[in-house]
Amino acid sequence: MNLLLQPTFDTPHNTYPFPDISVADIDEAVQHGLQQEKEEIDAIAHNPAAPTFDNTILPLAESGALLERATTLMYNQLSANTGDELEAVAEKLSPILTEHAADIMQNKALFARVKAVYEAEVVHPTLSEEDRMLLQQTYDGFERSGATLTPEVQQRFKAVKSELAQRSLQFSQNNIKATNSFFLHLTNEADLDGLPEGQIEQAAAAAQERGLTGWVITLHAPSYVPFMQYSTQRHHRETLYRAYMTKCTHDDAYNNFEHCRALVNLRMEQAQLLGYRHYADYVLRKRMAEREERVEELLDDLKAHYLEVARREVAAVEQLAQAQKGTDFCLMPWDFAHYAHLLQLRDYNLDAEMLRPYFELSRVEAGVFGLATKLYGIRFEENPDIPVYHETVKAYEVFDTDGTFLAVLYTDFFPRASKQNGAWMTSYAEQHIDAQGIDHRPHVSVTMNFTPPTAGKPSLLTFDELETFLHEFGHALHGIFARTHHKGLSGTNVYWDFVELPSQFMENYARQPEFLKGFARHYQTEEVIPDTLIERINRAHNFNVAYACIRQVSFGLLDMAYYTRTTLLTTDIPTFEQQAWESVQLLPIVPEACMSVQFGHIMSGGYAAGYYSYKWAEVLDADTFEAFLEGGLFSREVAQRFRDHILSRGGTVHPQTLYNNFRGRPATIRALLKRDGIVMPAAD
Repeated sequence: MNLLLQPTFDTPHNTYPFPDISVADIDEAVQHGLQQEKEEIDAIAHNPAAPTFDNTILPLAESGALLERATTLMYNQLSANTGDELEAVAEKLSPILTEHAADIMQNKALFARVKAVYEAEVVHPTLSEEDRMLLQQTYDGFERSGATLTPEVQQRFKAVKSELAQRSLQFSQNNIKATNSFFLHLTNEADLDGLPEGQIEQAAAAAQERGLTGWVITLHAPSYVPFMQYSTQRHHRETLYRAYMTKCTHDDAYNNFEHCRALVNLRMEQAQLLGYRHYADYVLRKRMAEREERVEELLDDLKAHYLEVARREVAAVEQLAQAQKGTDFCLMPWDFAHYAHLLQLRDYNLDAEMLRPYFELSRVEAGVFGLATKLYGIRFEENPDIPVYHETVKAYEVFDTDGTFLAVLYTDFFPRASKQNGAWMTSYAEQHIDAQGIDHRPHVSVTMNFTPPTAGKPSLLTFDELETFLHEFGHALHGIFARTHHKGLSGTNVYWDFVELPSQFMENYARQPEFLKGFARHYQTEEVIPDTLIERINRAHNFNVAYACIRQVSFGLLDMAYYTRTTLLTTDIPTFEQQAWESVQLLPIVPEACMSVQFGHIMSGGYAAGYYSYKWAEVLDADTFEAFLEGGLFSREVAQRFRDHILSRGGTVHPQTLYNNFRGRPATIRALLKRDGIVMPAAD
């Protein structure tokens, strides 16, 4: 029996029964879901009654439940727990799903009804604020999907969307496979010089998994990042860097050059078919930034404040390297993390390995959950009866301050071959309130690639990994607190340059003594993290902060360079990339290195023409955290306002209005500059 075809699952909170669903089940459910939604759409489009919100917009928003259930599982598992069989099915279904979506959005009879409801509401407004937003989103969705195009242009538009979906999927699969295909095998103990004990144990375990003696370093972050930081073996650092930065550039099955070019050109064509100048113009109409000039203003403002500071930071790192290696030493990209680490150790007596013993994962998890309890009064209870998709995944029930059930939260912490690099939050079920007034609570997941445990040690996180946990947990809270009527407006379904506010806001707590002392204990001695270490964390917080900012700016410039094009991209990808961010490059360029071919955010993810969003949201998060510094670090009153005005409202209101309602005014860059130590606050 295919459980995906059943009305409900016999599981707590109707959660997916992962172990009992096969790839074949997903395939079959998608096929059934496609047919079912076609019938639902046909019934809406040919309803003989005059079009209204209740008989057109609502049933359209609620259509395709079976298809959504099956594709949600498929796409989430492609990222978190993929395999050859699932990838083959996804590749087969991708063009079918794309064509199906295009057929709906270009259905003339359906659009005529949507348009009639939209125009009637413009003349005589009767809907609630949330329903009006759903109507606006629905109408805009049709228009932005080619509903107003001629039949000939619609056909081309559908073909473009289909190829985009296929190329995007292939790009992601190539990236995962290229990452997994390389490892550095070390057999000489001298090659381990400088590495922390924990990483050596991890490398030995990685070798054993492959049936090898010695040690293995991979391109997965928990292996790659500390090696680049700690290893004294420059030739090995160079080998790893070149392997990482040439992923998907080689003459093999994982090459992404043509996928990159096609994705950029297809997105340009998609936008121009709809009458926009370029893809960024199309995207930004549905962003807080609204137009490319405002993105450019942000990036220029950041360059003006941070670039010279960043150059001084890089010069300081190079000076240290030259003091050790000679004045003719040229600092290369594979050197920066290593010598920056040594400089931080020298100037701040701080090293990531000093902090690891205090950040044992289970205690970090308890601390992060406890922070949510302090701020919002919610609590988390693990429920082993909720099925999970991998033995290392855990499932929790989340309860509100009054004991009512809020959400299911899955946590998936460790890297594996079936999982993409990076960290993300996703939903397996969106919150919504149905026509009977029943509040369907969300099922959300936070997925990371943390340092795994070894035979001799539990999982001990770096400070960066603590911040990553807080970041993804902030996204999770955005989903957990959702309280809207419509799935499409629920939780993180907000403008892309607003979605990072709840996540980046949470990172601010990583440096707060009151937070750290609540959970950070030495995993062996039980010693609470010393004040001296916390002081060092805070003194070193702005270490190379300008370098990090300009790195983000460079990604934003590359993104905008690709997606403000009005003519086809014919330049080779590495050359285009180097020209796009040349004005902010701080280290020598390695000609064969190329980030675009592995830059999933802007190629196969949702950040095309939107990478600036991280810095846009950083302005918001710094300004938001000032409200807590003013009202109390764990202020329930301020937290409740943040929950009421931001976290629970999803996309039901324009984000600028939501922010203004929370803060009483728009955000400015001042709080970010102050936090980063770029300018000091003015004296009273």
